[in-house]
Amino acid sequence: MHDNITGKVIVITGASSGLGAATARYLAERGAKLVLGARRLERLKSLAWDINLPASAAIKTDVTDPAQVQNLVNSAVQQHGRIDVMINNAGIMPHSLLEQARIDDWNRMIDINLKGVLYGISAALEPMKRQKAGHIINVSSVAGHKVRPGSAVYAATKAAVLMLSEGLRQEVKPYNIRTTVLSPGAVQSELPQSVTDPNMAKAIEDFYETYAIPADSFARAVAFAINQPDDVDINEIQFRPTRQDF
Repeated sequence: MHDNITGKVIVITGASSGLGAATARYLAERGAKLVLGARRLERLKSLAWDINLPASAAIKTDVTDPAQVQNLVNSAVQQHGRIDVMINNAGIMPHSLLEQARIDDWNRMIDINLKGVLYGISAALEPMKRQKAGHIINVSSVAGHKVRPGSAVYAATKAAVLMLSEGLRQEVKPYNIRTTVLSPGAVQSELPQSVTDPNMAKAIEDFYETYAIPADSFARAVAFAINQPDDVDINEIQFRPTRQDF
């Protein structure tokens, strides 16, 4: 089987739990050189220890702060001399009806789900342009393709990630940079815990308990995109539990 993962320098945001942590474990097993970012540094350090990464691989990072995201990427370049893959994974999902006007939740989703991805793209582009190589992976959602009551703002941020990713794909062709956007359905993560409306939180929790598939399903999709030969660019992957009907 073709191996295009071993030795690659891969940066992951939102890596302290859920999809990010599962992806870190999966890629570490396949020989990647990882640099991990998240707000919860102790959990990040614990993960780094578990997968035999040096302490320097865990960088406290709040993706709403562009300077911190830039520091994460700079740390990877300083430690390894390059960055091969940037995975913009950090995200939250506080669903609520628009009529509730949960403006703080709206702002947090825009800041993390959308601006955080933009900051990750910006930080990674300069070294990748110099290298004339790289791979930027953004995380959208099936909600970016289909909106439902209570998910309007979340879906809007995830649809925006789809558009950003397609615009990025077209812009980076002169630099030999690959781009992928992943749109998962219900996958086991801490996303349901970010819901602040009690009624919505119970509904989301019940849905995830019924349908969610393991987080390593996401990790395998990431690995599939990375592992392609350099002349193959997997631009979009949408997947969901077999039983999930939307």
